[in-house]
Parts: sequence; C-alpha cells; structure tokens
Amino acid sequence: MTSGIPSVSFEFFPPKTEKMEQSLWQAIQRLAPLAPSFVSVTYGAGGSTRERTHNTVTRIQKETGIPAAAHFTCVGATREEIDAIARTYWDAGIRHLVALRGDPPETEGGVGGRYVPHPGGYAYAADLVAGMKKVADFEISVAAYPECHPEAPSAQFDLDNLKRKVDAGATRAITQFFFDNDAYFRFLDRCAAAGITVPIVPGILPITNFARAVEFAGKCGAAMPQRFAETFEGLDADPETRQLVAATMAAEQCQALQAQGIKEFHFYTLNRSDLTVAICRMLGVKAKQPAVS
Repeated sequence: MTSGIPSVSFEFFPPKTEKMEQSLWQAIQRLAPLAPSFVSVTYGAGGSTRERTHNTVTRIQKETGIPAAAHFTCVGATREEIDAIARTYWDAGIRHLVALRGDPPETEGGVGGRYVPHPGGYAYAADLVAGMKKVADFEISVAAYPECHPEAPSAQFDLDNLKRKVDAGATRAITQFFFDNDAYFRFLDRCAAAGITVPIVPGILPITNFARAVEFAGKCGAAMPQRFAETFEGLDADPETRQLVAATMAAEQCQALQAQGIKEFHFYTLNRSDLTVAICRMLGVKAKQPAVS
C-alpha cells in the first residue's frame, strides 16, 4: 500500500436467500475496487452454513481475484471430515483460513448451548490451527478478544489461549470488534509481553443498527461507551442522519488508531458496503481508477 494508507480487509457472511445473495454481490462489487488484502466469509453456528460458505468463498476468489479466506470451525465434524474440507479449499485455490473454535448449534430458544468438543474432532482452535498446517501450508488467521472472550475464566487464560493458537501456526489475529481504543492498546501491550509477535488486526464494526450493535456487544463482551448511546438516541426514524453519524464515529475510531501507528483494519461489513466505503475513503483508501487508454 502507499505510505500512510492502511491495508484493509472485509468480512461477509454467506447469503440465505436469493435476495440476500444479490445484496452481498452488490456489496462485494462496490468494495472490490478498494483492493482489500483479503476478504473472509463466516461460518454459521454449528457449521450450519458450511456449503454456502464454501460456495461464496470460491466464487469471490474466482470472479474478483481478491484473496478469499474461509472461516473454519471445530464444531460438528471429525478431524478427518474437517481435513477433507480443508483439502477441497486448497484444491480450489483458497490459501487462507480463519480458524475458530466455533459456536455450538442454536437451541430451540435460539441461543447457542454450551460448547462441547466433537468426539474425534479438533477440540479447540489451537488444535484446529495445528491440524490445518499439517493438511497444507495455509495462511491462518485466528480470533483475539481485547476485552476477553465471554466464556474465558480470566483474561490471562484468554491470552494464553491466543498464544497457543499463534504457537500452533497462526500468522495473524483479528480482534473481536471493540469501541474502546484504550482497551485494544492495553491488549497489544499484554500480547507483546506474552511474546505474541503476529499482527493483531483491529476488527471494526460500523454501526448500522444501534440496538443490534448493543446486542452483539453484549454477546461478545465488548463495552459500549455511554456516549454512543447518547449520540444514536432518537435516530431510529432518521436513517440518513444515523448513517452519517455511524460513518463519522467509525472513521474517527479508525483515525485515532491510525494516529497511534495501526496500519491494518478488518471491517465487519454485515454484507453492506455504504458505511465501509465511506470510512475507507476517510482513511485514504480509495477505489482504484481504471487505467486511461
């Protein structure tokens, strides 16, 4: 990238319907000219979107040429089954995996149950990373939690788990989204002290819907600053202002990180492009113009 202009990457989720697929591809087509370093596609709880994830990842890489990464989890399959799926990705030209423990299938009430390792499967993400490195020389990203994984018994346990994933072969960690930059920088200091030297890329969530963002934050243990609630208050019926506020606040967060030397950002797009395009523009990341003949 040009000096001073950050590297960006984008996360999408596999579409459930034809209409959602159209929306996804509109977003991809608008974001592709920003030349992201990679894009990733998520995996549903309990491995519920395995086939759709595979189809989306391979199509993105084939039709856009952007390096695509598939989310990969330990849930719902034996080691042999997971290894076989990894080989199909490698054979399809996919060289990057995002290795995660994964969430258990949703219960009847719509909430995931307690995670239990699959008999004969990879127990946790560190085991999955080690296994994937044996299958092929994948680039592997893993998850990191600046404010601690909600299921971790302690912050030190969570940090030790990240170290295990890195030691197993992970080449990058992507953080859960956060809104408190100080929490992220404290986390970087703790990672450095623990001997974790891979890039810890901040995950950024532009707020398209404040109530949903609060719900997401509650599930993953991310603190929502009071000023966010005050700023978004009363904007439910004013989508245009809400969009402007959301883009401005996310861009200000990224610019503050950038001012402290952060040069990579991973955006959770929720399969929308408008806010991410605006934020990237404010960071100096612009669409590549076609060559003049």
